[in-house]
Amino acid sequence: MFKPHVTVACVVQAEGKFLVVEETINGKALWNQPAGHLEADETLLQAAKRELWEETGITAEPQSFIRMHQWIAPDQTPFLRFLFAINLEKQLPTTPHDSDIDCCHWLDAEQILTAANLRSPLVAESIRCYQQKERYPLSMLGAFNWPFSGGAK
Repeated sequence: MFKPHVTVACVVQAEGKFLVVEETINGKALWNQPAGHLEADETLLQAAKRELWEETGITAEPQSFIRMHQWIAPDQTPFLRFLFAINLEKQLPTTPHDSDIDCCHWLDAEQILTAANLRSPLVAESIRCYQQKERYPLSMLGAFNWPFSGGAK
């Protein structure tokens, strides 16, 4: 049976800049959106909010759904990545709570789109999708008969 990894990611925008997290992998500083894996006892929206807080220290709700990408990483790991939009009024200070995150940056779209240090091509693709302004209501991602209330602890 095919069992892809399920991940969530947030394109966070404020004042025309986008928030990226920086993590060191194999000695190289790489950029990504605030993103991570869905835990067993949380909804997609809970996962997006949790990952945002863990990786940036920012508490915010996803405002819309952008896209779901089905992707196979270079190491042949299959992923389903659910992408959300968060628009903030102003750039907020960041305090990563995840020890894998070194720091965060507010960057112009062009800096991200032309960067040579993206964790995956999905980072730039997420910015392109955001720029296309196609948004879907969060209600299209329902949790049917969901037995958990608080999400991952």
